[in-house]
Amino acid sequence: MSNTPTLQKTIMTDSTRLKPLTTNAGTASEPSETAIAANHINIFYGAFKAIADVSMAVEARKITAIIGPSGCGKSTMLRAFNRMNDFVPTARVEGEILLHGQNLYAPGVDPVEVRRRVGMVFQKPNPFPKSIYDNIAWAARLNGYRGDMDKLVEESLRAAALWDEVKDKLKQSGLSLSGGQQQRLCIARTIAIRPEIILMDEPCSALDPIATIKIEELMQELKQRYTIIIVTHNMQQAARVSDRTAMMMLTEDGKRSGTLIEFDDTNVIFTRPKDKRTEDYVSGRFG
Repeated sequence: MSNTPTLQKTIMTDSTRLKPLTTNAGTASEPSETAIAANHINIFYGAFKAIADVSMAVEARKITAIIGPSGCGKSTMLRAFNRMNDFVPTARVEGEILLHGQNLYAPGVDPVEVRRRVGMVFQKPNPFPKSIYDNIAWAARLNGYRGDMDKLVEESLRAAALWDEVKDKLKQSGLSLSGGQQQRLCIARTIAIRPEIILMDEPCSALDPIATIKIEELMQELKQRYTIIIVTHNMQQAARVSDRTAMMMLTEDGKRSGTLIEFDDTNVIFTRPKDKRTEDYVSGRFG
């Protein structure tokens, strides 16, 4: 019998859809519990090494920000956590991404199930060209949800702080919403399938300040239930919303690969970083 690890597909039901799959979700007894970890990750696009030897353990039910100058591989590293790089034909990943101790890149692991457990919110809002209701319902049905769909839609929109704004126009197109509302709809769509971890790739970069504040407030609410990893170029945003911050930089060996130079509590990164390059970046001296 094969010992190859596999992620089993999970059918969503009324009894399971309100909590992530982690066995002790919602508890505060283990503040340093690891939700997902990268071990010696190297990512290649063809012969080019985009990410060099990144290791980091992401704490459960906290917000982890990934910061660094443009082109240092932040988004590439973020996408490694749910195998989105698989869609790039030339991409190759070495090392391990561990979810509950299981390597998501092991043979036999279903990448579709990985992406259900580890959801993604993209930089530009991308609602489906469907009604607001169906933006939530279609994703849930696609992932096998068999419970009360009206209840799921309402709960997901409430969790994304959007219900009061759209409850009377659920049949309208999701594309009719403002940019900030569309992004919250995409967040609602993501949490409707009850992931354990939510990845956010510069989710506020296309939004105005008021919409940005709403997303940031929403993130603080969501971290009570979900683990969030966010890529941001906005240093003020990273300082405001994150509990932990990972600083990435290009290697200095001439190969220009992205690597992790420092990873610590956010207040440490922004007030007393250990690496001079981190201090220079967060203080605006370069980047």
